[in-house]
Amino acid sequence: MARKRHVIGIDSSTQSTKAIVWNEDGRAVAEGRATIALSTPQPGYAEQNCEDWWDALTVSVSAAVATVGADTVDAVAISNQRETVAFLDADGCALRPAMVWLDERSIGSYAAYADQMGRDWLHRTTGKPVDTIPVVYRLDWLRQNDPTMLESCDRIVDVHAFLTGRLTGRKAASWSSADPFGIFDITAMDWSDPILDSVGVRRQQLPDLLKPGSRVGAITEAASQQTGLRPGTPVFAGGGDGQCAGLGTNAMEPGTVYLNLGTATVTGVYSPTPATDLHWRTMTAPTGEGYFLEALQKAGAFFVNWVVDNFAGGRDDPGAFDRLEAAAAQLPIGSQGLTMTPHIIGVMNPHWDPAARAAIVGLSANHGRAHFYRAALEALTAEITRGIQAMAAEGLALERIRAIGGGAQSRLWLQMLADAADLPVERSRTVEASALGAGIVAAVGAGWFPNYPTAAAAMTAIDQTVYPRPEYASQWKSLCARQGRIYADTRAYGRGMIDGR
Repeated sequence: MARKRHVIGIDSSTQSTKAIVWNEDGRAVAEGRATIALSTPQPGYAEQNCEDWWDALTVSVSAAVATVGADTVDAVAISNQRETVAFLDADGCALRPAMVWLDERSIGSYAAYADQMGRDWLHRTTGKPVDTIPVVYRLDWLRQNDPTMLESCDRIVDVHAFLTGRLTGRKAASWSSADPFGIFDITAMDWSDPILDSVGVRRQQLPDLLKPGSRVGAITEAASQQTGLRPGTPVFAGGGDGQCAGLGTNAMEPGTVYLNLGTATVTGVYSPTPATDLHWRTMTAPTGEGYFLEALQKAGAFFVNWVVDNFAGGRDDPGAFDRLEAAAAQLPIGSQGLTMTPHIIGVMNPHWDPAARAAIVGLSANHGRAHFYRAALEALTAEITRGIQAMAAEGLALERIRAIGGGAQSRLWLQMLADAADLPVERSRTVEASALGAGIVAAVGAGWFPNYPTAAAAMTAIDQTVYPRPEYASQWKSLCARQGRIYADTRAYGRGMIDGR
């Protein structure tokens, strides 16, 4: 009998870790999961204990390995939450809580730093429009508010480097995991010395920097005892969870847009060159070749859930979404005049305004729960569609949308997206595309496939396709235009709240 062989893709995300065992067909044969606590000690702060990352990894990997056996696991790779940073002493212990990507303590200083460095230069160099999320702005905040810690810390690491350090003894970031920090030159594929100098960080404080897919090392005896993995199992450099999701949907296939309808929404398309624009962030691909152009909304399914909880009866009833879907599907495009923006925690592309706040306009006594639900989906659909249209204007040939995430279970939302973007929407077979992307990295590293296109074609699949209905195109064009004007009309209200006016 042929030996069973597997790879493990570890997705260390913001609130949980998933360790999923994949076979050569890209089917999940086992998994383990563990939660990660998120602390918000004061408004604008978001922190974690980096030891919780490791504890969640050991729990989830141990459960997965116990199901299939350590001898069947050929390789491991990691997909990690992005823009989250830990500060370690020489013994690898945290000097302070890790600062999570949701952290906005730099909101009072990030703009001045960007102006000092030159906004256009920062954008071209790092691929990131000016926003509070890249770590560089928190490093500048620490330079001003805790310079002693910043100067004395031995290592400044992302989640990927922290976990590879525990697994193999080598703290290593990949181009794809380090890139979101905003201190990485996406053309040179190296740390940017001018940016490091500006925030008082030395190269020696940063992790080893590897091309994605490179061998980081092997599972140590100590890590084996805690994870159940066989000592010597190779670990390959993965990447950020958004980029790994692109690989896990085979978004390198020409014409494919990947769309994660998760807590946040991420819309991405592969580009061989580092095109920059305010409609997206430019991210290095987890294959080591090319880039993903990503349009994002911080509040995706999070916004829909918030609307349901506050205006549409709540989610306690397990049948609530089915009833809302059915009722909302009977309403016309435009929700009979009820229109929203989903900016309850700020807006990213194309405005990059962390002070923005949501708006609900056109509300009348004729509107009910289904109107609120439909208007929330329409708001996100309009935002996503504008990002896709901007990518098409860049000259990229877009032929299909490949959807993942919990929101992809909504047939109504998929139909809205197909109609608004005038593209077929394919739902991926697995919702765990980030873990699958890491699994594909591990599979190529283990020698299962000669290259990433072959591996992605073999290990990804779709289970449903929703086609656009041309007869509704003009209505969606009108709605997207109307919804797109609301931000400019209401921007001052969000800024006034932040300023206390």
